[in-house]
Amino acid sequence: MLQNKRILLIVSGGIAAYKCLELIRRLREHGAAVRCVLTKAATEFVTPLSLSALSGDRVYGDLFSLTDEHEMGHIQLSRDADLLVVVPATANILARMAQGIADDVATTVLLATDKKVMVAPSMNVRMWEHAATTANLSVLRQRDIQVLGPNSGDMACGEFGEGRMVEPDEILRAIQDHFLDDGRLTGLKALVTSGPTYEPIDPVRYIANRSSGKQGHAIATALAGMGAETTLVTGPTQQRNPSGVDVISIETAREMLKACENALPTDIAVCAAAVSDWRAEESADKKIKKEGDPPSLSLTENPDILRTLSNAGNDRPQLVVGFAAETGDVIAKAVPKRERKGCDWIVANDVSTGTDTFGGDTNQVHLITATSTESWPEMSKQDVAVALARKIADQFNRPAAAE
Repeated sequence: MLQNKRILLIVSGGIAAYKCLELIRRLREHGAAVRCVLTKAATEFVTPLSLSALSGDRVYGDLFSLTDEHEMGHIQLSRDADLLVVVPATANILARMAQGIADDVATTVLLATDKKVMVAPSMNVRMWEHAATTANLSVLRQRDIQVLGPNSGDMACGEFGEGRMVEPDEILRAIQDHFLDDGRLTGLKALVTSGPTYEPIDPVRYIANRSSGKQGHAIATALAGMGAETTLVTGPTQQRNPSGVDVISIETAREMLKACENALPTDIAVCAAAVSDWRAEESADKKIKKEGDPPSLSLTENPDILRTLSNAGNDRPQLVVGFAAETGDVIAKAVPKRERKGCDWIVANDVSTGTDTFGGDTNQVHLITATSTESWPEMSKQDVAVALARKIADQFNRPAAAE
């Protein structure tokens, strides 16, 4: 989805500068062209050679280099990019940006650009909480500069608190979101389910599965990024709540069904959750003690959320998309499942041992409709989500902005 997008990465002098190396690698993996500007202080943490080797392009840092100005002046450098990203954004560079100071390549480019700018702050918690930093960030936000993070955590200085730079994957997702076809799904409502369900056996134990929620959360993010009013109903996961999405947290399949029914009517429903097929017929109020023979567990079937939404009468979403996590003969098993469930599309993937689909960062799926089957190449779960969101926009005859 970042194919042929041009990212100008501005690296300033903070300990988190080393993370920009991983970010460059990930951006290149996703097809982006990356060009780097390095401040003088940043060279104390990363070298121009390492940035150049990873980006495949030269690195800019000397404002007064006649060669630079002849071949690529700072004005042209700022205009050639589709997006500017400051990683890490120290308190110093944020202050200079807020005041419009242009005393090196980095700040001159930032002042000269007419493109979107993102910053990923990184600094000591005291610096982050200082009134001057708060005021500078307020000014930058008013100028439509997007601030990513920071997170809370341990810092290189030994303190703990807010000010830790967001991770490269989080920055990558923000960049991907920026390049979504904004507005294609504006005016539509979407419902997405994600993650596993936990079915209690007693107050300690439960029946569950290995779903991480990465795919479902990515789909909710993609739909919201394209303008849909999105509700995410999610089981327990370690995933961050997507921004701009109404998140409803549940544990059991029955709770998920109730939340989905309460969210109707919607135009789109994507059931990406791995719902437990069964639950204990009776769950114990107290922990079952390990005494004598193992207890027998009587199971009963959980409600079928996909089938229920597919047969919701007047409240049925216009497009219902299910997921089929299969092991072996994926397409052959998914085709009749789509017919049984009554959904419009089904996204089938292989979760056999060794595929790393559950819990992994990539997915290889097959999109099955009433008339066709499309096998997509293996890609990141974020890219799967974007591809699916664009298919949904096509189904609703919502052309891309460029069209």
